[in-house]
This record gives sequence, structure tokens and C-alpha cells, in this order.
Amino acid sequence: MRKYFVAGNWKMNLTMGESAKLAADLKAAIGGQSEVDVAVCPPFVYVPGVVEALKGSTIAVGAQNLYPAPGGAFTGEVSPKMIKDVGCRYVIIGHSERRHILGEKDEFINAKVKSALEAQLLPILCVGELLAERQSGRTQSVVSIQVEKGLAGLTEQDAAKITIAYEPVWAIGTGETATPAQAQEVHAYIRGLVKKLFGDSIADAMRIQYGGSVKPDNAAELMAQPDVDGSLVGGAALKAENFVPIVRAAKG
Repeated sequence: MRKYFVAGNWKMNLTMGESAKLAADLKAAIGGQSEVDVAVCPPFVYVPGVVEALKGSTIAVGAQNLYPAPGGAFTGEVSPKMIKDVGCRYVIIGHSERRHILGEKDEFINAKVKSALEAQLLPILCVGELLAERQSGRTQSVVSIQVEKGLAGLTEQDAAKITIAYEPVWAIGTGETATPAQAQEVHAYIRGLVKKLFGDSIADAMRIQYGGSVKPDNAAELMAQPDVDGSLVGGAALKAENFVPIVRAAKG
């Protein structure tokens, strides 16, 4: 049985003090539980402080991005080795904001996935369609391309370390949320793609999170779907009083 995984993407928010307080509040509330895997992904500049604040807890820390090179003349970028060095376990790759605001393509995202794995980081690969793509009936074709190109060239052993986050772009930060049935339909489709690429055992074990305006009042119903294995949480991850109930909803 797949273990639920709830991750908080803090995006470009909070101050150093606010980050430390949020981490401390999460540690106090859910830092001792182990029924659900939990991670938080702060801005790069706050990662060391959050790692320190979460010491002794079961809450992992992740990065929001990386550059797919071990080092070198890449001003302003952060390498997988650096991310690992400061205490990160996970890294978000291919978030829709990086795809659609910053222009990242599937091939670049695939390079990031491979680079993360080489550094022994666990990638959270984000996929999802725009509103126009859903309205034109292209959800499956868009998601198929993103999954297949994002996972291109990986072995079964590599794929076993991946989490996929399905985030319909039209539901991110908009207050709109896919219905549980809509989420389940796409999650089941993604699991079928993984089955074709890597076989039954990898597909059955891979965790597929839902992301897109996840809140305390809809988390339980979304995560009750058979192929929804947790959540990648945005705005609701910025306050303990919102994030903690989402984690508890995964526990059932």
C-alpha cells in the first residue's frame, strides 16, 4: 500500500523569521507522526534555517528548483550537490510556474530529474494542463507528453524514486479545484502511463500527488480517491493552521 505524501511548496513567500516560526509550529503539531510522509519546500535562502528548526522531527525539507549541473559558471543558480549539502531530501521539478512563466521545456526538466537523481535527491515531477487545454479536450495528451518526456531515459530503479504531482494549471492559486472525480481520472491515467513505461510494480508503488488549491476543507475528499496519494500544497502550506489539517486528512 502506498504511503501518503504531503509536501508544502512555500514558493517566493515568507521572511526568515516567519519561515522559522512556521517550521517550529509544524514540528510541534506533526513533527512526531510517521503515518504520512511530510516535506516543506522553502525558498533557497531559508532552507538551512528550516532544516535546523525541523531537526529531531519526521518532517523533511525540499528545494523548489535546481540547475542540472554539478557546479560551474551559472550565476544565480543552485546545483543539486548544494541542495543536498544543506539538508534537502526532495526537490520540486517542472512546476507549472517554471514551465509557463520562466519557459522551461520538457527536455530541460528531464535533465533536472536526472541531475537530482545523480545527487541522491528525490524529485517531485510536476505535470498538468492549462485551462484552454482542458477545455479543448487535450488534458491527456498534454499530461502524456510531460510524463513521458520528463521521465525519458530513466531506469526502473530511477523511476522508483520519483513522485509525480498532478497540478492542473487552471487550479493553482485560483481558488478553483479539480473535482475528486476529475483528479482521480487524471491520476489513474498517469498511473497507466507509468505502467506502460516501467511496468506494474513501479506504477503500483509510485506516489502521485494532487496539487491545485488544496485546502483543509477539500483535502480529505481528494485524497480519498484510489489513485491520489497525497498533496502538493501551495498557499495553504504557508500557515500551520491550514497545512496541519491537510496532513491529518491524509492520515484518515
